[in-house]
Amino acid sequence: MNVHMGMDPLLGEADKRVLVDFGKRVFAMKHPALSQVEAYWEGLRGTRTAPLRSEVDPRGIDRALENAFILERIAPGVARFRLAGMHLNDLMGMEVRGMPITSFFSPDARRTIGDALGHVFEEPAKAEFDLVGADGAGRSKLKGRMILLPLRSDLGDVSRALGCLVSEGATGRAPHRFEIARTEIIPLAAGRAAAAQNYDSNEAVRPMAGDFAEERPAYENQPAAQAAGSKGGRPGHLRLVADNDKKG
Repeated sequence: MNVHMGMDPLLGEADKRVLVDFGKRVFAMKHPALSQVEAYWEGLRGTRTAPLRSEVDPRGIDRALENAFILERIAPGVARFRLAGMHLNDLMGMEVRGMPITSFFSPDARRTIGDALGHVFEEPAKAEFDLVGADGAGRSKLKGRMILLPLRSDLGDVSRALGCLVSEGATGRAPHRFEIARTEIIPLAAGRAAAAQNYDSNEAVRPMAGDFAEERPAYENQPAAQAAGSKGGRPGHLRLVADNDKKG
């Protein structure tokens, strides 16, 4: 096991980065949204290194939709939001679909995010982060946590990631950006039993065609009406829709 450790910036020093074997956790994720997203992803992947993007159904993470997002890899160490929950829009004060994930981080933290994205997409691996908001006029001191979970395309390459970001503290004046207090990279291996036991893969909901479909980013000069995800709503956020296939 390769381990590189710094010190916690909460103590005034550099960040901590730990490479660990699957199943060995440096910090526990206790927020319900994080737990549901990870458990759902583990149930989908089973003994594979990563599930397919097309298998992801928002009904499986119904209690975490405001905090969940889908990333698209566009270059080594670079990824942008394809879909994002309303909590992320509120933190940024704008629609984040199409923006790079580094938009949520301070300049000093962006290299750490880029390195983590390399692990997520190339190994693949899971990435977990403890986050601390930067102080500023009109902004409260936020604390947060984020996970990134790799997804495969139908071609087999890892080019998407399912993520979840939660924060504590008053949102206050946007935009908010984070420093990284701690990072954990967890390499994945096929054939190992899923770590999360709170989700039964046998009860996984079936994929819904079109419901979780990705649209063009709103900033790509598309008409506002076309960019909107629903009438009167902000575009590009995750939402739970009714299952019209159920027999009445």
